[in-house]
Amino acid sequence: MTSTPEDIELPEAAQTTAGPSVASLKVTAGQVVVDENHPFDLDAYLSSYTGRTAYMRAVFIAQRCPSLAPPAYQTALGHLLQGSDVQSYVTVLSAYNTLPGVTQATQDQDYVDKTIANNTKEKDRLEVDLKTYAANMIKESVRLSHRELGRYFYSTGDYAAALRNHMKSREFCTNATHVIEMCVSVLEILLEQQNYAHLSTYIYKAETALDASQPAKNSKAGAAAAGSPERIKIQAKLEFASAMAEMGAGRYDKAAYAFLKMKNDLGDWNGKVVTPSDIAIYGTLCALASLSRSAIKAAVLESETFGYYLEQEPYIRDILDAYMGSKFKDVLLLMERYSSRHFLDIHLAHHVPSLAQQIRNRALVLYFQPFATVHLERMAAAFGMELVDMEANIVKLIEEGLIKARIDSQNKILKAKDHDPRVELYNRAVASGLETEASTRKLLWRMKLLQADIVIRAPKGQRGEGRQDSLQSGLVGWDDLQ
Repeated sequence: MTSTPEDIELPEAAQTTAGPSVASLKVTAGQVVVDENHPFDLDAYLSSYTGRTAYMRAVFIAQRCPSLAPPAYQTALGHLLQGSDVQSYVTVLSAYNTLPGVTQATQDQDYVDKTIANNTKEKDRLEVDLKTYAANMIKESVRLSHRELGRYFYSTGDYAAALRNHMKSREFCTNATHVIEMCVSVLEILLEQQNYAHLSTYIYKAETALDASQPAKNSKAGAAAAGSPERIKIQAKLEFASAMAEMGAGRYDKAAYAFLKMKNDLGDWNGKVVTPSDIAIYGTLCALASLSRSAIKAAVLESETFGYYLEQEPYIRDILDAYMGSKFKDVLLLMERYSSRHFLDIHLAHHVPSLAQQIRNRALVLYFQPFATVHLERMAAAFGMELVDMEANIVKLIEEGLIKARIDSQNKILKAKDHDPRVELYNRAVASGLETEASTRKLLWRMKLLQADIVIRAPKGQRGEGRQDSLQSGLVGWDDLQ
């Protein structure tokens, strides 16, 4: 296979040569509070992750939550000392030492010197191997060399070089399995970069290669391949990447369905990229924000595959039960209580305000549906909100057309607009009559044209020219009326 320019063009987020650092992570103006009312177990949370994502999540938490910054940075440093990313180690150590009230940590110069030496030695070896294989035109060895270089640069934090080498290996892939391996490696890096916009390209390539690698479905070999453990793991990874691409774009309904159909075996991505608890939270919040209650019941509560993920986070099940039982005050209280967990998630934090707003809006709409009139004070009490805030939310929903009602500001009553079925029937009858009249006029015109024997049909492939000629000559056929 040969690669196209698109295959080796780096995504915009990967155009830098430096690895991920404290400076590369976004810091929001608001800081996350962790206290008795907003619990968050840092050690339990970070212990679920391995590899670079553990370090990245720890740094993200340190930036957003000042009270957890010292232990979070210490955890990040511990992970970095086990790896080969010297630049990130130095950067995180510097960030830790700038915190107020902490004992200054000294740089482990022995680690820095040895790691730099080992990195240089390993890089030189891999580059020599690549040149040798390229000179001898050993295609498979060249592919493996690019793959190993990609893994090396990834371990040292140079995402741009890692992506470049993984994408370059596409040029030397000789079968679908090689293409899948390349795509999965690229997807892992893009997810770690939070570069959701470019995920779909490599998901599509991997899915195409996955289909090509499977024998005919009606054969015994095809049936066995479809259910193979390795194939199931790859499908789960692609489903997760697809869900993250949709969530990253704010398409929460599509993201919800993608999360909800995920297999429960992510292979080496489990902990390295994401945990089952994360998937339970992402999928449930997206579903609550975008799906109807009947869809949530069928796709979430009655799903065997997603049930595995729900077991990982008991409070998510509590939110679902409260929502399905119309206990909307409990839903909002639970969302608020565990908001720290959501805001400290590196992938979810950006979406929390939007998801919370959409969940609250859907709850307000559901609450009002059975009623013709509702006192706003009663509605505010049911949601645990102030009357002023409730009225502001209802006004916004009315303006957006989500609630068809009017507000009696004097008496603080929400009244549904009267719906007269006779008006709707009349409008449908008028529309049907106009459509019938137009159709009848066309039929009469057609009959007159046939009687005059002036019907002209344009040759196939020249409908546009035929129509133009017939209009200019004043001769119109039935096809011209379509």
